[in-house]
Amino acid sequence: MKIQIEYFALLKEQRGISIETIETKAANPEILYSDLKRQYSFSLEPSMLKLAVNEDFANWDYSLKDGDTVVFIPPVAGG
Repeated sequence: MKIQIEYFALLKEQRGISIETIETKAANPEILYSDLKRQYSFSLEPSMLKLAVNEDFANWDYSLKDGDTVVFIPPVAGG
């Protein structure tokens, strides 16, 4: 299935882009993030992130569907 992923803050810096569409077989965002973390060497653990799917906050065990948009939201420091 095709999933659109949006990255912000540190994840955006580490990935080098803010949005991408990927093909995945990940059943849920937890597996998806694990795959991405391994592939791109993300430094943040899932427990440090908020998750949104299709513009609504979601649980890590949400069943992904073709066409979903997933946003991993890291802590953001202001200044």
